[in-house]
Amino acid sequence: MKIGAWFTRFASAASRATGRAGTFVMAALVVLAWAVTGPMFHYSDTWQLVINTGTTIVTFLMVFLIQNTQNRDSQAMHLKMDEIIRAMEGAHNRLIALEDADEDVLQKMVDRYRALAENAERRLKSGGSDIGCDEIEEAAADAAAADAAKTPSKSG
Repeated sequence: MKIGAWFTRFASAASRATGRAGTFVMAALVVLAWAVTGPMFHYSDTWQLVINTGTTIVTFLMVFLIQNTQNRDSQAMHLKMDEIIRAMEGAHNRLIALEDADEDVLQKMVDRYRALAENAERRLKSGGSDIGCDEIEEAAADAAAADAAKTPSKSG
């Protein structure tokens, strides 16, 4: 299993687990236990260092997990919205649960929808309509052909 796929699955599971009420209660109990033990340790520097170090480590790691999950969820939501706009009827079911896809799958879908938008823009500029349900693959092929036509050849 690729490390990216492993991290995606781990980040998703960690985000689900840390977002639950039970996890919050457990964290609150840890802080409460730390506070209650203050008098026992005479509020020493070591006692303070325990909570500071623990919370710093957890916060540092959670930033990366949360950001990874947020990035994937956001990108998937945009793709889903693009699909609804593109084809009000008969939306592609393959976009369901796209937020669970790994980074490579998401990027391929972004590239396909970008090609679809570029194809629609070209049709509009040539007096056509941007309304329709072109297949994503056709739009990608059209965009690639248009890009190839715009690129000057090196033989001339």
